[in-house]
Amino acid sequence: MLKTVDLFDLEHTLAAELLKGCEYPWQALPLIKETILAIGKTLPADEYEEVSENVWIAKDAKIYPNNYIAGPCIIGHETEVRPGAFIRGSALVGDHCVVGNSTELKNVILFDNVQVPHYNYVGDSILGYRSHMGAGSITSNVKSDKLPVVIRCGEERAETGMKKIGAMLGDRVEIGCNSVLNPGTIVGRDSNVYPTSCVRGTIPEKSIWKFGGKVVKKN
Repeated sequence: MLKTVDLFDLEHTLAAELLKGCEYPWQALPLIKETILAIGKTLPADEYEEVSENVWIAKDAKIYPNNYIAGPCIIGHETEVRPGAFIRGSALVGDHCVVGNSTELKNVILFDNVQVPHYNYVGDSILGYRSHMGAGSITSNVKSDKLPVVIRCGEERAETGMKKIGAMLGDRVEIGCNSVLNPGTIVGRDSNVYPTSCVRGTIPEKSIWKFGGKVVKKN
């Protein structure tokens, strides 16, 4: 459940080559910046414009006023970046995405059709194809004791050696409003998280995280 191939359809991101080389998705996080810089230089000039240093935006993307976009960054076709968005850099945003008002992105890969539309913080995270974070839901990417993040899956523990890891959301994951995904959270494909949840560990694919942390399989 923790491996890259178990979470993502790599046909829906420009970061496919990077992720193919990573057995586990969090291994890609330190490489996002250099990957964006390499991809950006290859983007077709008739489709993308380098609007500022190392910021490539598709010409058919809709960029509303009153936001901040720092490089390196790629924003894909027909994606919306709405007023108040704060993109701090090292953000690879796919096609047909929504980056909403008061949403902050930092060191992330958003696959195609991802929505982070209202008051979201997404840092040091990878969000799979058609995943959606409800209003106010966030990825917490640093432990309170500042120690390296350990990924947990049942009795299995993966020592990452990394102090900043947010969440890995598989394809078509739905995160309920005002939920917190604690450092190193993994959510399998086609799973749902109830609103106002505090999530840690790994949620299997096609499951529902309910109140109190109870996890049930979907029918």
